[in-house]
Amino acid sequence: MQTDHDRFFVLTGGPGSGKTTLIEAMQRRGYATTDEAGRGVIREELEHGGDALPWIDPERFAERMFEWELRSYRSAERTSGPVFFDRGLPDTIGYLRLEGLPVPSAMEEDAWRLRYNPQAIIAPPWKDIYGKDEERRQSWEVAVRTYEIMAETYDELGYRLFELPRGSVNDRAEFLISLTV
Repeated sequence: MQTDHDRFFVLTGGPGSGKTTLIEAMQRRGYATTDEAGRGVIREELEHGGDALPWIDPERFAERMFEWELRSYRSAERTSGPVFFDRGLPDTIGYLRLEGLPVPSAMEEDAWRLRYNPQAIIAPPWKDIYGKDEERRQSWEVAVRTYEIMAETYDELGYRLFELPRGSVNDRAEFLISLTV
Protein backbone atom coordinates (compact mmCIF):
# COMPACT_ATOMS: atom_id res chain seq x y z
CA MET A 1 0.00 0.00 0.00
CA GLN A 2 1.39 3.35 -1.00
CA THR A 3 -0.20 5.90 1.31
CA ASP A 4 -1.64 5.94 4.79
CA HIS A 5 -5.14 6.47 3.56
CA ASP A 6 -4.94 3.32 1.44
CA ARG A 7 -4.41 1.23 4.58
CA PHE A 8 -7.00 3.08 6.69
CA PHE A 9 -10.32 1.23 6.48
CA VAL A 10 -13.28 3.05 7.99
CA LEU A 11 -16.42 1.27 9.15
CA THR A 12 -19.51 3.48 9.39
CA GLY A 13 -23.28 3.09 9.59
CA GLY A 14 -26.04 3.56 12.10
CA PRO A 15 -25.89 2.62 15.76
CA GLY A 16 -26.47 -0.99 16.71
CA SER A 17 -25.40 -2.53 13.40
CA GLY A 18 -22.46 -4.52 14.78
CA LYS A 19 -19.57 -2.17 14.00
CA THR A 20 -17.91 -2.16 17.40
CA THR A 21 -18.30 -5.92 17.84
CA LEU A 22 -16.61 -6.39 14.47
CA ILE A 23 -13.82 -3.92 15.29
CA GLU A 24 -13.16 -5.82 18.53
CA ALA A 25 -12.97 -9.08 16.54
CA MET A 26 -10.44 -7.48 14.18
CA GLN A 27 -8.34 -6.40 17.16
CA ARG A 28 -8.39 -9.97 18.53
CA ARG A 29 -7.10 -11.11 15.14
CA GLY A 30 -4.10 -8.81 15.56
CA TYR A 31 -5.16 -5.86 13.41
CA ALA A 32 -4.74 -2.27 14.50
CA THR A 33 -8.09 -0.68 15.32
CA THR A 34 -9.53 2.51 16.77
CA ASP A 35 -12.21 3.02 19.37
CA GLU A 36 -15.51 4.63 18.49
CA ALA A 37 -15.41 8.32 19.37
CA GLY A 38 -19.06 8.64 20.37
CA ARG A 39 -18.97 5.91 22.98
CA GLY A 40 -15.58 7.07 24.23
CA VAL A 41 -16.71 10.66 24.67
CA ILE A 42 -19.93 9.59 26.40
CA ARG A 43 -17.98 7.38 28.83
CA GLU A 44 -15.52 10.17 29.64
CA GLU A 45 -18.24 12.77 30.10
CA LEU A 46 -20.33 10.52 32.37
CA GLU A 47 -17.26 9.59 34.40
CA HIS A 48 -16.24 13.21 34.93
CA GLY A 49 -19.70 14.77 35.19
CA GLY A 50 -19.28 16.60 31.89
CA ASP A 51 -22.04 17.93 29.67
CA ALA A 52 -20.60 17.24 26.18
CA LEU A 53 -23.27 14.57 25.77
CA PRO A 54 -25.59 14.15 22.79
CA TRP A 55 -28.69 14.58 24.98
CA ILE A 56 -27.32 17.74 26.69
CA ASP A 57 -24.99 19.62 24.31
CA PRO A 58 -24.88 17.98 20.86
CA GLU A 59 -22.56 20.64 19.40
CA ARG A 60 -19.95 20.19 22.12
CA PHE A 61 -20.39 16.41 21.81
CA ALA A 62 -19.62 16.70 18.08
CA GLU A 63 -16.53 18.82 18.78
CA ARG A 64 -15.24 16.23 21.24
CA MET A 65 -15.94 13.39 18.79
CA PHE A 66 -14.07 15.18 16.03
CA GLU A 67 -11.09 15.80 18.33
CA TRP A 68 -11.15 12.08 19.23
CA GLU A 69 -11.22 11.09 15.55
CA LEU A 70 -8.30 13.41 14.78
CA ARG A 71 -6.25 11.77 17.57
CA SER A 72 -7.18 8.32 16.27
CA TYR A 73 -6.11 9.29 12.76
CA ARG A 74 -2.79 10.72 13.94
CA SER A 75 -2.15 7.66 16.09
CA ALA A 76 -2.86 5.36 13.14
CA GLU A 77 -0.30 7.24 11.07
CA ARG A 78 2.35 5.98 13.49
CA THR A 79 1.46 2.32 12.88
CA SER A 80 2.13 0.02 9.98
CA GLY A 81 -0.24 -2.27 8.14
CA PRO A 82 -4.01 -2.02 7.86
CA VAL A 83 -5.95 -0.05 10.46
CA PHE A 84 -9.70 -0.52 10.99
CA PHE A 85 -11.51 2.60 12.22
CA ASP A 86 -14.72 2.36 14.24
CA ARG A 87 -16.17 5.40 12.45
CA GLY A 88 -14.14 8.30 11.08
CA LEU A 89 -14.00 12.05 10.66
CA PRO A 90 -16.97 12.12 8.23
CA ASP A 91 -19.17 10.51 10.89
CA THR A 92 -19.06 13.69 12.98
CA ILE A 93 -20.21 15.67 9.96
CA GLY A 94 -23.02 13.16 9.48
CA TYR A 95 -23.96 13.45 13.15
CA LEU A 96 -24.19 17.24 12.93
CA ARG A 97 -26.38 16.92 9.82
CA LEU A 98 -28.59 14.39 11.59
CA GLU A 99 -29.05 16.85 14.45
CA GLY A 100 -29.73 19.77 12.08
CA LEU A 101 -26.65 21.61 13.33
CA PRO A 102 -24.15 23.61 11.26
CA VAL A 103 -20.98 21.86 10.13
CA PRO A 104 -17.90 23.99 10.84
CA SER A 105 -15.84 24.60 7.71
CA ALA A 106 -12.69 23.39 9.52
CA MET A 107 -14.31 19.98 10.02
CA GLU A 108 -15.19 19.71 6.34
CA GLU A 109 -11.68 20.79 5.35
CA ASP A 110 -10.11 18.17 7.63
CA ALA A 111 -12.47 15.48 6.32
CA TRP A 112 -11.36 16.27 2.76
CA ARG A 113 -7.66 16.48 3.71
CA LEU A 114 -7.34 13.46 6.03
CA ARG A 115 -8.54 10.55 3.94
CA TYR A 116 -9.30 6.89 4.49
CA ASN A 117 -9.24 4.11 1.91
CA PRO A 118 -11.59 5.18 -0.90
CA GLN A 119 -13.69 2.09 -0.15
CA ALA A 120 -15.69 2.94 2.98
CA ILE A 121 -17.51 0.03 4.59
CA ILE A 122 -21.05 0.77 5.76
CA ALA A 123 -22.93 -1.51 8.14
CA PRO A 124 -26.63 -1.61 7.24
CA PRO A 125 -29.37 -1.38 9.84
CA TRP A 126 -30.02 -4.84 11.28
CA LYS A 127 -32.99 -5.03 13.59
CA ASP A 128 -32.10 -8.53 14.84
CA ILE A 129 -28.94 -7.25 16.54
CA TYR A 130 -29.99 -3.67 17.34
CA GLY A 131 -30.35 -2.74 20.99
CA LYS A 132 -30.21 0.27 23.30
CA ASP A 133 -27.89 0.69 26.28
CA GLU A 134 -26.57 3.45 28.57
CA GLU A 135 -24.56 4.99 25.72
CA ARG A 136 -26.79 4.08 22.76
CA ARG A 137 -30.14 5.70 23.38
CA GLN A 138 -31.29 6.18 19.78
CA SER A 139 -34.52 4.63 18.59
CA TRP A 140 -34.58 2.15 15.72
CA GLU A 141 -35.92 4.91 13.46
CA VAL A 142 -33.02 7.21 14.36
CA ALA A 143 -30.58 4.32 13.77
CA VAL A 144 -31.96 3.88 10.24
CA ARG A 145 -31.84 7.63 9.57
CA THR A 146 -28.24 7.72 10.85
CA TYR A 147 -27.32 5.00 8.35
CA GLU A 148 -28.89 7.03 5.54
CA ILE A 149 -27.09 10.23 6.53
CA MET A 150 -23.74 8.45 6.90
CA ALA A 151 -24.19 6.99 3.41
CA GLU A 152 -24.95 10.45 2.01
CA THR A 153 -22.04 12.08 3.86
CA TYR A 154 -19.42 9.55 2.80
CA ASP A 155 -20.71 9.65 -0.78
CA GLU A 156 -20.50 13.45 -0.84
CA LEU A 157 -16.93 13.23 0.44
CA GLY A 158 -15.98 11.02 -2.50
CA TYR A 159 -15.93 7.56 -0.90
CA ARG A 160 -17.24 4.41 -2.60
CA LEU A 161 -19.49 2.63 -0.14
CA PHE A 162 -19.35 -1.13 0.27
CA GLU A 163 -22.15 -2.59 2.35
CA LEU A 164 -21.01 -4.90 5.10
CA PRO A 165 -22.86 -8.18 4.61
CA ARG A 166 -25.10 -9.41 7.40
CA GLY A 167 -23.72 -12.58 8.90
CA SER A 168 -21.63 -13.94 11.72
CA VAL A 169 -18.88 -11.80 13.21
CA ASN A 170 -16.36 -14.22 11.69
CA ASP A 171 -17.90 -13.86 8.21
CA ARG A 172 -17.90 -10.09 8.56
CA ALA A 173 -14.26 -10.12 9.71
CA GLU A 174 -13.29 -12.22 6.69
CA PHE A 175 -15.04 -9.69 4.47
CA LEU A 176 -12.97 -6.86 5.98
CA ILE A 177 -9.76 -8.83 5.62
CA SER A 178 -10.53 -9.46 1.94
CA LEU A 179 -10.49 -5.69 1.38
CA THR A 180 -6.89 -5.39 2.58
CA VAL A 181 -5.34 -7.63 -0.07
